[in-house]
Amino acid sequence: MRILQPLSRSGIYYRWTTAAVAAVTAACCMCGPVFASASIAINKADESVESIDAAAIFADRKSLYDQVATVTQIPWYRLAAIDQYERTLTRVHPKDRKHPERTIGIFIPPTRWTGPLNPNQEDVDPMSISVFSGIGLDGDGDGKADPNNNIDLLYTVATRLSPYGHAADDFSIGLWSYYQNTRAVQRVMQYAKLYETFGKLDLFDHAFPLPVQSDYSYRSTFGMGRNWGGRRVHEGTDLFAHYGVPVRSTCYGVVEIKGWNKYGGWRIGIRDLNNHYHYYAHLQGFDKGISLGDVVTPGQTLGWVGSSGYGKPGTQGKFPPHLHYGIYRDTGLTEWAFDPYPLLKHWEAEERRTKKKTRS
Repeated sequence: MRILQPLSRSGIYYRWTTAAVAAVTAACCMCGPVFASASIAINKADESVESIDAAAIFADRKSLYDQVATVTQIPWYRLAAIDQYERTLTRVHPKDRKHPERTIGIFIPPTRWTGPLNPNQEDVDPMSISVFSGIGLDGDGDGKADPNNNIDLLYTVATRLSPYGHAADDFSIGLWSYYQNTRAVQRVMQYAKLYETFGKLDLFDHAFPLPVQSDYSYRSTFGMGRNWGGRRVHEGTDLFAHYGVPVRSTCYGVVEIKGWNKYGGWRIGIRDLNNHYHYYAHLQGFDKGISLGDVVTPGQTLGWVGSSGYGKPGTQGKFPPHLHYGIYRDTGLTEWAFDPYPLLKHWEAEERRTKKKTRS
């Protein structure tokens, strides 16, 4: 388990101060613009659906983001980042964030939507919601502030954030005011950077961390004991290969950690859009084009297989060369490792199939 620190580990995604937050007053808006009807019927909202269904889902989400962005002047990629972050929270806290199937993943608790003292926690009247200090707004002009209406949800959150301004630092302050959680600010800004960089939502492709044509071997070793650094267990899979074999990003993501760790040696950590932290350790070195905060793509070289770690900076050779690869799931306050072996086998097989099709 990795206990999350209250501030960004890299310190480069946002800057804010308590004084700055206190100086900003949130605006409240009771009326919303009229939007054209947007949504197509969606039965599945996960990135694992068939590609044709996934394309329709992404197109529908993008249409909603664009509509709200036009009115609130918050860029679509920031709205998309908030929506995706909320979606990852629901995946790890499904019982606490139950809601009907819909296109937008944002969840606002009834007490916050309708007001903490509102006797009707299913209230959809914008006027009475405002009287009880709820935040719910009517975004599509139908006279209702519906917490399960895609436009109402997006418009409500965007309206809470827009008074803070549209510069990155100002938007970060708005996010902190809304979430009261620095980790949430970091995640949303990371996701926004990915969406802005690539200009699309479909950023869930993966790659095997080593070139599949290279000489390597691995097996499931998750949970096994470690014999250095005290009593602990193995939180990943070791892929044994020769020195200098390229280590590649398995996903689209943002470089969150880069440097030395006494256990992992030269290591790098990548955050993806599923709020998974991908950890690559015992490297021989880093690709010189990789820096903290950079955006990476599946298959991009991060560094090379080595045997660094188990000591002070520069320690090498205490074990055979290999890549330690781990994945951690962020729950909001902690991160838990889960066994990457099944995913590695899947990505390896997919890449081999793709290469075989390309050759034929």
